[in-house]
Amino acid sequence: MLLPFRKVLLAGIRRHNCRLFSASQNNWNAKKGLVLGVYEKEKDDDNLRWTEAAAAFDRSVSGKLSEMLSISGPPLKKGKSRIFYGLHQDFQSVVVVGLGKRGLGVCGKENWDSCKENLRAAVSTGCRNLQDLELEVVEVDPCGDGQAAAEGAVLGLFEYDELKSKKKTKVTPKLHGSSDLAAWEKGVLYAEGQNLARRLMEAPANHVTPTVFADTIEQSLAPYSDRMTVHKRPQSWIESQNMGAFLSVSKGSEEPPVFLELHYNGSADSNQAPLLLVGKGITFDSGGISLKPSSGMDAMRADMGGAATVCSAIVTAAALKLPVNIIGLAPLCENMPSGKANKPGDVVRARNGKTIQVDNTDAEGRLILADALCYAHTFNPRAIVNAATLTGAMDVALGSAAAGVFTNSDWLWEKLHEASVVTGDRVWRMPLFQHYTKQVTECALADLNNIGKYSRSGGACTAAAFLKEFVTAAHWAHLDIAGVMSNKDEVPYLRKGMSGRPTRTLVEFAAGLASGN
Repeated sequence: MLLPFRKVLLAGIRRHNCRLFSASQNNWNAKKGLVLGVYEKEKDDDNLRWTEAAAAFDRSVSGKLSEMLSISGPPLKKGKSRIFYGLHQDFQSVVVVGLGKRGLGVCGKENWDSCKENLRAAVSTGCRNLQDLELEVVEVDPCGDGQAAAEGAVLGLFEYDELKSKKKTKVTPKLHGSSDLAAWEKGVLYAEGQNLARRLMEAPANHVTPTVFADTIEQSLAPYSDRMTVHKRPQSWIESQNMGAFLSVSKGSEEPPVFLELHYNGSADSNQAPLLLVGKGITFDSGGISLKPSSGMDAMRADMGGAATVCSAIVTAAALKLPVNIIGLAPLCENMPSGKANKPGDVVRARNGKTIQVDNTDAEGRLILADALCYAHTFNPRAIVNAATLTGAMDVALGSAAAGVFTNSDWLWEKLHEASVVTGDRVWRMPLFQHYTKQVTECALADLNNIGKYSRSGGACTAAAFLKEFVTAAHWAHLDIAGVMSNKDEVPYLRKGMSGRPTRTLVEFAAGLASGN
């Protein structure tokens, strides 16, 4: 029998898929609002710089919008908004949002497209304003970039309240006009993919166990069964694969482990080498015998953020019908203290035969990824990209500004970086020096130690060096996403909570490979 919450979660996924296929169906009887954009004035220019859609709306109301905006206060700054009522019979409320300066483009210092980021932030603000007014349908000005506008709307409206009695008004964002429909629909898919990761990461660990996680992803992929194969590998299969490192972590919990394997066959060429995406899937991380402090431990329900973002990226790739082959791997388990759990000083054996001294049971993510990376090589991949909320040291190094990337491939780094500039969900390259490798290979009892011998120094780098010992592929990248796991107020178009980052960057990266760039 399904857990009550599991039923709710799967029902939410069904609604999610329904939205993807039925975005064009309108509920015209619903209360409706409109979000329009305006750019900052240029020097010595007294005229408002409306977007094309906003200018057309202003003409339709005989210039009343311009008049009211001018008398309502100083010019709108980037990300600010104003609400007007009674302007048009089709819209109960109209929100004008500030888009900043026009035509900024890619900023080399910030490593993102400033226009896209400003647009996402502005649209999310406008949509939330109308949600607070309990409007059920919001039309959104594409502001010259329908994809970024859709991402801002869909990401900005998301809030995890599935277990609350009082919920936010459910708002359906729609494109205002039809000039940018294809880009808008693409943006909706990108944002819904990230929201799926957010939903999984935010849900309590007693509701999203390894089994429920795997079932949820399987349900999300059900509409694409003609291009998808899902394997939920049980413990017996994991044992048959000699994944001793993975099993050593899972044995401390009463919840059985699952090795989730997803095959998306999007390329017409069945022989095309696949892109391998691997995600850390610790559905709750207590630290094991090396127990974490109780303060903030509840956030460790999201320690499966790597698996959530990787699997959600594959759901999105399938929805977009990207012409590329992708295989996703997610070792799923809990890291718990018990009489069966790993003890500091234990030695375990990974799938490739290497032995590992486990001096800190809270450095468990690298253990389960070690076996998953070994298995990934059996598919002769084009490239391997793994994502993991791996180290607190990554958060210390970069905070929430960017995910850290450790890679042996300049080509792979360039493609990931290019994708992140487009999405605004940035990545930053970190070192894989031999300096760090020595710290995990000089070990008293085994081939490797699961922590660096200098403990806190360069913790994210020594973790990456450990993973590298299980990689022979020419193109491999490790994304440490611990710093971007949650959002307080750093990303204005995401509410406080688990972020689902960098799902859109992984999708954009896969789309780049699919296009042959």
